[in-house]
Amino acid sequence: MTQGYRRFLRPEEISRISRLEVNARRVVEGFLSGLHRSPYFGQSVEFVQHREYAPGDDVRHIDWKVWSKTDRYYIKQFEEDTNLQTTILVDLSESMQFGSGAITKYEYGCTLTAALSYLLLRQADAVGLVAFDDSIRARVEHRSKQTHLHAILAELDVREPEKKTDIYEILRQTADKTARRGMIVLISDLLVPREGLFKGLNLLRYRGHDVMVFHVLDNQEIDFDYTGTTKFEGMEETGELVCDPRSLRDGYLEAMNNFLAELRRFCSRSSIDYQTIRTSEHLDAVLAHYLNHRVGMTQSRRQ
Repeated sequence: MTQGYRRFLRPEEISRISRLEVNARRVVEGFLSGLHRSPYFGQSVEFVQHREYAPGDDVRHIDWKVWSKTDRYYIKQFEEDTNLQTTILVDLSESMQFGSGAITKYEYGCTLTAALSYLLLRQADAVGLVAFDDSIRARVEHRSKQTHLHAILAELDVREPEKKTDIYEILRQTADKTARRGMIVLISDLLVPREGLFKGLNLLRYRGHDVMVFHVLDNQEIDFDYTGTTKFEGMEETGELVCDPRSLRDGYLEAMNNFLAELRRFCSRSSIDYQTIRTSEHLDAVLAHYLNHRVGMTQSRRQ
């Protein structure tokens, strides 16, 4: 276990990220006292809004004064502080094994998972892990004790990327398994069929989850700075190609930029927080920028 801890979350990284806070942008459900907001009826809660009654809603929350004026049933929604439940999904497919520098995409993703878990557990939020390729390879149930970090790191430390990715099936299973609304964090290179990816992410949003997507890519996948005759070996059974990469660079960069733009547009339309991350970027700077951005959006929404 010590090996995993040193591999994915070194002490110097902890010192740089320890002042950050993870905040859910939208309302989440929970039952422990924490740093977030949840729609629960209670003694010291603040009224937020009405919504139409749906079968299965508690009739005690119906606003009868509104009913007397409109002849329609509306539920009163309230807020109170509670904890956040976060599920972190880590891509274990073969393409995550790629790395042109000191660290592979999978290793970067694991370090990001460790850092987020550390921050969430530090503020008494519950964290769970799902590691996947074409099926779920490992699952760590949600816990809020700080010692739970060891269980998460232990699972990541013994896994190696392999096989293809069935992204829609993984996201569907996550949506079905995670009944209580919370935050879903997807860490992947997203080299998957877009139709299944978009369908799965929309399903998570439909179920009321706050979704974050960390799109982890190697520098060469973004810049394509290869020179000279090069043999490219495809991962996930895509074959190999020997060529002069300079002849492909313009077309490759156009396709990559279109791919990234499509992802950003989709996530923006679906209220999903998205960020492209290079494996060369310092993790603490990435998290500081991204989480402060989320906090700013949260404050703007509440003003």
